[in-house]
Amino acid sequence: MTRDRRALRERAVLTLSCARVALASRHAVRAGAVAMLSVVALTTIWSAAHADGLAVGGCVGGGGAFNCVVRWGQAGDPYIRTVPQPTDETERTHAAERDRKWEERCKPTIAQDRYGVPRYQYSAAGCEFGIIQ
Repeated sequence: MTRDRRALRERAVLTLSCARVALASRHAVRAGAVAMLSVVALTTIWSAAHADGLAVGGCVGGGGAFNCVVRWGQAGDPYIRTVPQPTDETERTHAAERDRKWEERCKPTIAQDRYGVPRYQYSAAGCEFGIIQ
C-alpha cells in the first residue's frame, strides 16, 4: 500500500472509532436518564399508595437530547370542577336566589341529540356558561 492510501485508511478507522465512543456515551446517558425516570416513577407510585392522587409521566428524546417529566395531581376527572358550598345562611340565600333567577331565565331541559346522547338545551343565550342577566 502506498503511504497516502494507508493514511486515508487510518483516518477512516479513527473516525469510526470516535463514532463508536460517541454512540456509547449517548447510550450511557440514555440509560442513566431511564434509570432516573424509573426511580422517580417508583417513588411517585409508592407515595401515591398513601395519598389520593395520580401521577402521569413520560420521556422523549433523540439525537443526544433526552427529557422526562412526571406530573402529580388529584385523582379523578380533570374536567369536573368542584364548587365550594355556601358556608353560612347569607351565602345560602344568595346562592338559592341566583339559581332561581338562572332557572327562570334559561329554562334548562334535557333532549337527546341525533346520536342519542342526552344534552342540555337552554332558552336564552349564554346559559351554558351560567350567565345571569
